[in-house]
Amino acid sequence: MSMPQRMVRRLERVEALDKAAKPLSKVVQRVVKPRIVRNVLSGTNLGHPLHPALTDVTVGAWTMSTLLDAVGGREVETASDMLVMTGVASAVPTALTGLNDWSDTLDGDRRVGMVHATANTAALSLYVASLIARAQGNRSRGKILGFVGFGVLGVSAYLGGHLSFVKGVNVNRTAWQEGPDEWTPTLAEDALAEGDHRVVDAGGVQVLLHKMDGMVYALAATCSHMGGPLGDGTFERGCVTCPWHGSTFRFADGGIVRGPASTPQPCYETRIHGGRIEVRIAPAGLPKGSDEAHPRRANRRVLTRMP
Repeated sequence: MSMPQRMVRRLERVEALDKAAKPLSKVVQRVVKPRIVRNVLSGTNLGHPLHPALTDVTVGAWTMSTLLDAVGGREVETASDMLVMTGVASAVPTALTGLNDWSDTLDGDRRVGMVHATANTAALSLYVASLIARAQGNRSRGKILGFVGFGVLGVSAYLGGHLSFVKGVNVNRTAWQEGPDEWTPTLAEDALAEGDHRVVDAGGVQVLLHKMDGMVYALAATCSHMGGPLGDGTFERGCVTCPWHGSTFRFADGGIVRGPASTPQPCYETRIHGGRIEVRIAPAGLPKGSDEAHPRRANRRVLTRMP
């Protein structure tokens, strides 16, 4: 294990950070609770989290300003200043989306995220100071502040990468879930009463069955957001709400009603065959124009009775 990795692992165990992280997390959770706020900051309508996309703007702008400050002449000073300003402007929505995502983390991930956010705040402060120095005509001071800010940004970026690529924070928890491709029997038909739900195994895949209005609907039982158990959630108005962070999915198509989830829930076709409820993932390559080939209907469950 490299030195940076060891340092981050130690950081994950610094429980003293919880004194600030826990109350701040609760405040953020209250602020983002309204559905429209949660959906916008989570990137619910994008199909993936919004925060990583915004970080590219901020990091890219400040990286290029650093390069121009380091190797460019007087003719690139205006461009460098514009890039610093772009990074400062984009840092605000980037921070808001990051706080939204961070509020769902716990323990070691929350501690690392707290330091990540603190480093980002420090970098932003340094770049704001750099802008002020440049505006006052003190370009040397502006450059130095920018270089220091870029160094702090590098530390923050490393911590963010650790959370995303090592810890898998906010990564789609159903990304590698496959099948079943063939009709797979689960429960007996009479084992699922109207309004009931059950989590069943379908060819090695955990599937949530729910019966409403005489129809059986099926979604992946693991929440795509952070892996919460949807079987322990609440069921109303044709939707299930995850008990962990409140992501709400429609049974009709797996679509997201409320974030923080940004990836729709995998859903399955159902039928009754031989007195048992069978499920399968919607087959690919259906004839164009059919109900199942339609993008809004591709995963709609079809309850049919087989002889």
